[in-house]
Amino acid sequence: MSGVSTSPTAAAPARRDAEATKAAILRAARHLLARHAHADITLKAVAERAGVSAPLILKYFGNKDALFARVMSFEADADALLDAPTAELGRHMVRHVLVSQSRQGADPLLRIVFAPLHGEQGDILRANFRTQVTERLTARLDGPDAGLRAELAVAALLGLGVIYGIVRGTQVRATDVDDIVARYAPLVQAHLTPGAD
Repeated sequence: MSGVSTSPTAAAPARRDAEATKAAILRAARHLLARHAHADITLKAVAERAGVSAPLILKYFGNKDALFARVMSFEADADALLDAPTAELGRHMVRHVLVSQSRQGADPLLRIVFAPLHGEQGDILRANFRTQVTERLTARLDGPDAGLRAELAVAALLGLGVIYGIVRGTQVRATDVDDIVARYAPLVQAHLTPGAD
């Protein structure tokens, strides 16, 4: 018998490492997709950004198309972005966008800004964004013009994401997250619950 243990405790660290590696690969691919055309992104570039080998990406995701199908989904991002009661959602969403960018080096929404660069994949990105983010937010809102209000709230978040993550506005980036949340969340919340105090 070999010296390799197959007990659950021995396998657990490898499982966590595999999950961490997959997450790093997805983060790297999202980062690149938010800055480059899909056709220009190579598995080698993703691997270098993630600190792994290209064959490891193939092992976990199969091929570039399968990897980017995952990257073009907003499902998990929407789960986290919309994880608050409607009355507190504006504050939660603004904080989530800022914390994702400033502390985690990722943005839950920003890659949609680059959809025009991605040809047919851009169409997939737009369709996913509509169904997984804006339509899901719309379904949570009461009152008239829920779809318009959801899109305006998301537009405000995208604007904040662009100034923070792409333009790298010096004032916004130098300001404490709590201060920005206090100033910006009412703008977003006004679209989600108009007329609420």
